[in-house]
Amino acid sequence: SGSHGEVWGGSAPQSMTGCLPGVSRKPSLLTHPVVPQGQCVTLQCHSHCRFGMFRLYKVTGALIPELHSIMLQESFLAGPVTPAHAGTYRCRGSYLGSSSVWSPPSDPLLIVVTGVYRKPSLSAQPGPLVKSEGNMTLHCRSEIQFGSFVLHSEELSKAPWHLPGQPHREGSHANFIMGPVTAAHAGTYRCFGFLNHSFYEWSTPSDLLDIMITGENVLLPSSLGYRQEHDTLSCCSESNFDVYHLPRDGQLRGHQLAEGQRHDGASWAHFLLGPAKPALGGTYICHGSFDSSPCEWSGPSDPLYLSVTGEEAHNLLYAAIMNREPEVDRMVSREDPPAEDAQEVTYTESGHCIFTQQKTTPTSQGPKEHSSDASVYMEFVRPIKA
Repeated sequence: SGSHGEVWGGSAPQSMTGCLPGVSRKPSLLTHPVVPQGQCVTLQCHSHCRFGMFRLYKVTGALIPELHSIMLQESFLAGPVTPAHAGTYRCRGSYLGSSSVWSPPSDPLLIVVTGVYRKPSLSAQPGPLVKSEGNMTLHCRSEIQFGSFVLHSEELSKAPWHLPGQPHREGSHANFIMGPVTAAHAGTYRCFGFLNHSFYEWSTPSDLLDIMITGENVLLPSSLGYRQEHDTLSCCSESNFDVYHLPRDGQLRGHQLAEGQRHDGASWAHFLLGPAKPALGGTYICHGSFDSSPCEWSGPSDPLYLSVTGEEAHNLLYAAIMNREPEVDRMVSREDPPAEDAQEVTYTESGHCIFTQQKTTPTSQGPKEHSSDASVYMEFVRPIKA
């Protein structure tokens, strides 16, 4: 519902003090204030004064006659919701037999109806992974000339952020600048747009955007490798991470998780990919985190590029471990590299991960963007064992 579990504009429940007829304290009007179009919403006029009758009425927006009748229950179900239901509401309470005497009105409560316009898009700069104490900008953009944009966090218990829409040739946008960020900024965000003359009729929400924070003391998983015999990616580190994360192509939503395994001061996790198929292609990185701060991740491993080629029954999987230094590329292939291209063989041990390295010249079967560079063939030759 996007309500943060709180009531926007509602007043706190009143005590029994002042509950005599004619001097009763105002009730509270409770509901989920952000309602998708087509759904139903329950409005509750709450009071400790044990009122027997309630009156709910709309202060702004389109008139809804059925809301103005006297109710004998404190709850009213409205819907399916349309833009006409958007607006400001109040309620009053009275005792049975005293219909001429009503309590003061509740504080006004604004009900927003979403889904009135097409959804905007939401993106993060420099990306969905942000270093602690750094800055980030959440960019909400629409092809509609919205007068204002709203940014909502699923986790932060505060009212949404509002910014005026900035017009541009193809619509409008708003930049929500945050920083210095902390682990509290991690979470799921979405944005809405609305026209200034109908500020309680919002667009469909943008697609959800996950934001994660990497710690000040950046701990790098030492390696990410492909294990041919089990069709898995393995991530290991000298830090005892509780959980490992495996995003693909920079997308955090729905990324794979694996519990960290520990031995001799190191930790690791295996991610099962399954048989090679084109859908596995992409760029993978891994991060580690601790249970005490699950939204604060380590820095990234080197990216690992996977590409699957060939017919389904004879798929070939290629992987390029792309070092953060742009002049260094490494390549991993399920097939043995041609013997005539081999120049040297070395063994590298990273914690409990052991790789072989063999310098090769990639053939045309590998990813095109790496075809002209010398690379390092790496095969995971021994899984981590306790």
